[in-house]
Amino acid sequence: MPEATEERLIDVLHFISKERNIPFEMLIEALEAALLTAYKRHFGSEANAIVTVDRQSGDYKVFHRRTVVDEVTDPKLEVTPKEAGSQYQVGDYFDEEVTPKDFGRIAAQTAKQVIVQRIREAERDTVYNKYAAKLNDVVKGTVQRFEQRNMYVLLEGKDEAMLPLSEQVSRENFRINDFIRAYVVDVRKSPKGPSVILSRAAEGLVQRLLEFEVPEIQDGIVEIMAIAREPGSRTKVAVRSNRAEVDPIGACLGPKSSRIANVSDELRGEKIDVIRWEADPVAFIMNALQPAKVLGVELFEDDGVALVVVPDYQLSLAIGREGQNVRLAARLTGWRLDIASESEAAEARERYLAERAEAQAAGSPAEEETLAEEAVAEEEAGLAPAGIDEELIRKLEEFKRERLGSE
Repeated sequence: MPEATEERLIDVLHFISKERNIPFEMLIEALEAALLTAYKRHFGSEANAIVTVDRQSGDYKVFHRRTVVDEVTDPKLEVTPKEAGSQYQVGDYFDEEVTPKDFGRIAAQTAKQVIVQRIREAERDTVYNKYAAKLNDVVKGTVQRFEQRNMYVLLEGKDEAMLPLSEQVSRENFRINDFIRAYVVDVRKSPKGPSVILSRAAEGLVQRLLEFEVPEIQDGIVEIMAIAREPGSRTKVAVRSNRAEVDPIGACLGPKSSRIANVSDELRGEKIDVIRWEADPVAFIMNALQPAKVLGVELFEDDGVALVVVPDYQLSLAIGREGQNVRLAARLTGWRLDIASESEAAEARERYLAERAEAQAAGSPAEEETLAEEAVAEEEAGLAPAGIDEELIRKLEEFKRERLGSE
């Protein structure tokens, strides 16, 4: 192949490497593989051939590689030291150039498709790695098109990502060419290339936006402990401060609530409640139900239930429109919240205890057997359960006799 053509080829590879952010060595290796494929296809696949490309000039050569051995059993794969030359020892490779005269034309025709394919694969890997590193982070782009109610976003002007209907917020209305920020929830490999999945509904989007707006969060002074969100409507964020002198709520709100307003604007007006996180679950539940005032909280840890009492006039506020406030508070704290007004608190507590007792009584046979076994073990150990009645003692004795009789 003429030298000028080789120089142009190597220049093209350098250009592709820079333009597409693909390692130059990767392109050279792809070219060598393509030329080897072309050689074997047209000049015999049985030859133990290798192809090398000069990294400076782009000149390529084909060699027939054989191993230097004391005694040759296959002349196509082996050669003696005498045939190879005095500079070769047993175990060395002996490469003999076999570049065909008309190889340039054939190589150019065959290699093009292979190189393009390798470049495409390299680009796909580059895109995948780039967005895999941005998983659970926020990216920017413009709305490109809509297909089957899924939104396709162009990231950085060249990479396509999908915002599926399930990750969209129903109250948000985006049009083609609109600027959008979204949260990367998944990056997948597929035959057609990497698939980047975005979300506007994820709780992580709120967290990242707060991190962008609040320097104290970026510096680790303020920490986001929990988030509960109903996309497009309302979000509750629990925060704490790692420094006594820093108010976590004030830091998140910012001067004249400007920081939280910026986050709310990005979420198209979604309301964001910032509350103080507490290690004490009672205090945390009381904070989570703000803006309602809470008079008292009784925890039933075995059931994961909290009975909450609020003033009569704040019952609707505590519950919220369509139960949103108590629903978000429950998700934020991890407790199932049973809200009652002050005037009905006693009745509500009795009703819950009755339902709880009924549910326990209707437990599975396996559960009853386990409880009975534990009670028998305690009795044998001399532990008298408090408040146990004679009827229950009789049943436990029968259970013990049945067990002893069956063994």
